[in-house]
Amino acid sequence: MHSVILLCVVSVTSRTQTGFRSFSSSSKKLAVIASKPDPVDSHYIKSNKFTFKNNTSLKMSNGNRPFRVSIEGNIGSGKSTLLKYFEKFSDVDACAEPVDEWRNVHGHNLLHLTYSDPKRWNFTFQHYVQLTRLQMQTKLTEKKVQLFERSLQNNRYCFVEMARSKGFLSQHEFLAQCEWYDWIENNMDIGLDLIVYLRSCPKTVHERMLKRNRPEENCVPLEYLESLHKSYEHWLSANPPAPVLVLDVNQDLGQVQSLYTQNAPYILGKMPFTPESVLV
Repeated sequence: MHSVILLCVVSVTSRTQTGFRSFSSSSKKLAVIASKPDPVDSHYIKSNKFTFKNNTSLKMSNGNRPFRVSIEGNIGSGKSTLLKYFEKFSDVDACAEPVDEWRNVHGHNLLHLTYSDPKRWNFTFQHYVQLTRLQMQTKLTEKKVQLFERSLQNNRYCFVEMARSKGFLSQHEFLAQCEWYDWIENNMDIGLDLIVYLRSCPKTVHERMLKRNRPEENCVPLEYLESLHKSYEHWLSANPPAPVLVLDVNQDLGQVQSLYTQNAPYILGKMPFTPESVLV
């Protein structure tokens, strides 16, 4: 039976807009910090209770490897901004998504090819992404904390699942990708200690994506971001591989950075993340 853990939604809205509620699940009481949603975007807010695998605990890393944190979120949700904020700490190894490698595989831009013709190129792209994420997630470091911009787990249970559901991967391509991931999970230490989910409205991140104007993203429609949002919500509400801290990033940068500061003890592994220890 799976354990039940809180999905903490943290916001910096005023106390008149923030409610504190208690939930009971089995013999546990779960606390949720819930911000008042924007009426326009309220249909994007999902369940606040997450389960995670029995082999994942709330304790910090055992010291044999760094405390591993995956920063998850939609395109344009602010993952790179969060990494830049925390890379100033001397004990943090901030690992950005290897986008430049995806753009130049011996002269071939796999990222552009995938966005322009996903049915033709998605399997090739996912195959290469899994390799680069494996290299990133298993690299040696003397730092105490590793922050990853997305993870192998995200690639398998969010992007690959979405690609299958949209018909970008055939059944045999999907199974081949899953077989490789299963071997990695069973034979290598890719475990995570915490997931920080930057929850955002697809319309908001679509506007941000258009403003930053990456050439490969010019052909990415709002519908794709909506599908990715749903894939994230499904993955993290079904069976995430680690405790999940959710930050509401539908706010301005100053407010979001306040969330970084408030939750730094969890993100840096200095305090175990539990429902009873939420910073407000």
